[in-house]
Amino acid sequence: MQTKVSSLTREVIISDTGPTILIGERINPTGKKKLQQELLAGNLDLVRQEAAQQVAAGADILDVNVGATGVDEVALLPQAILAVREVTDVPLCIDSGNPRALEAALKVYKGRALVNSVKAEESSLQDVLALVKEHNAAVIGLTMDEKGIPADAARRIQLAHRIVERAETMGLEREDIVIDCLNIPVAANTAAGATLVEAISAVKRELGVNMTLGASNVSFGLPERPLLNGVFLGIVINLGVNCPVVDVGKVRQYALAADALLGRDQYMRRFIQDFRIRQKAAQQQP
Repeated sequence: MQTKVSSLTREVIISDTGPTILIGERINPTGKKKLQQELLAGNLDLVRQEAAQQVAAGADILDVNVGATGVDEVALLPQAILAVREVTDVPLCIDSGNPRALEAALKVYKGRALVNSVKAEESSLQDVLALVKEHNAAVIGLTMDEKGIPADAARRIQLAHRIVERAETMGLEREDIVIDCLNIPVAANTAAGATLVEAISAVKRELGVNMTLGASNVSFGLPERPLLNGVFLGIVINLGVNCPVVDVGKVRQYALAADALLGRDQYMRRFIQDFRIRQKAAQQQP
């Protein structure tokens, strides 16, 4: 099962046999006051800066979201796509809940984008999947519907099936659908982690699709967030999440370690290479 996304010059393949693909999360104004202010002002310098820094930290794909209150996403999202393209050629994940904004961004995107996202509600299934098909993109499917995120694993699994079935009915291939079983903070619900583990395992087993997850959501409201995020990332990678959305600079080492320990890094070359680079950088510091 290979999900292929690309820019004009670079292709990234998401699969269970290759390395874990890291989607950089930081071009998203949620909880980022400075980025919100810059977007409202139409200033994309911080977007460019975040893009360059995430790629330098090891991001394989960049998520691009400009959905701040007061922002005209239809106008600004395609501008942000072009701004990111000025500083990097990695493939992009176009992130919006507004189908018109997705359409505007897809029109300027050169390559094969990953669309974030479609929900298991009728209006989203109709509008977003039609856009994905028209623009030959891949898409992230969120296991939520009109009632929100289900508390139980069984319902999330059911919604994953609904998304895949509808997408295939509309002519999309299963490899072009990436499922997100949705991460709820364990501080709000101590059973949330176990529920998510159950949902991911079943979706992987029953549908065989590639899978993503906002890994850092698990630790909201808790201390030692990088530690919790990193350990949880290793758990979900083992279960089948092969393209998580993460703060790359903080958790990349955990992803590399998971790949090395799970046999997805031949002779642990990527893990050892990363260690040597970090060791050299530490030695050069005054």
